[in-house]
Amino acid sequence: MQMNEQRVAIVTGANKGLGLAVAENFVNEGKKVVFVIRNKANLEETKQRFQKEVNENRVMFIQLDVSDTKGIKHAVDQVLTEWGRIDILVNNAGIRYETPIEEINEEEWDQVIDVNLKSTFFFSQAVVPAMKERGWGRIINMSSFGGQAGPLTSGAHYSASKAGQIALSKTFARSLAQYGITVNAVTPASVRTPEMDKMDPAKIAQMVESIPLKRVGEPKEVADLVSYLASDSGGFTTGATFDINGGRLMR
Repeated sequence: MQMNEQRVAIVTGANKGLGLAVAENFVNEGKKVVFVIRNKANLEETKQRFQKEVNENRVMFIQLDVSDTKGIKHAVDQVLTEWGRIDILVNNAGIRYETPIEEINEEEWDQVIDVNLKSTFFFSQAVVPAMKERGWGRIINMSSFGGQAGPLTSGAHYSASKAGQIALSKTFARSLAQYGITVNAVTPASVRTPEMDKMDPAKIAQMVESIPLKRVGEPKEVADLVSYLASDSGGFTTGATFDINGGRLMR
């Protein structure tokens, strides 16, 4: 078995959309994969898709609200107890509300920041010792176009949390480079997800018209980028932000 096949990856928010695509890619690459999912029904549904791998002890499912910092530590301890290592972390779990600025209350603000930003810090913090021990690690933070260019007229808390993930990635990258750990951010936009499937077709058509490549992205395209960043081939890339948006933001 190649070294790559023995690596253990944790993916948060792994039951749908980009998180599921990333986790599925890792499974197909031969990695051991931990699916972190908040909702029990979603966890059980996703687990059925990977029953063969569950039986082979190649995937693990953990029910967790990532805003629970104690729960994060317990999850990391569980993975280390059962599989003995953590090589890759993809902080993908997130929530978004399109609430106008004047209507955002403190409770909603805290919820968005806790799920999107606080969890990114504390999950990353929790896995660092295991990565340091091996002298190798990959942390990929799933940020957003919304955290870069200020394109949103609502959801200021979402944009702030996603911008924070980018800044956090750079600080972690600089701090951890000496240990062989790379940290990067990925900023998708206009990618086909269950949320997009609920959108008005007219709005989707309008969005596509604003994209230079004149199409939406596919989750597999984002997952393939994450797979590269999580590989040995991505070892000379750290502290970077990878745009995957069909050309909506060029700089």
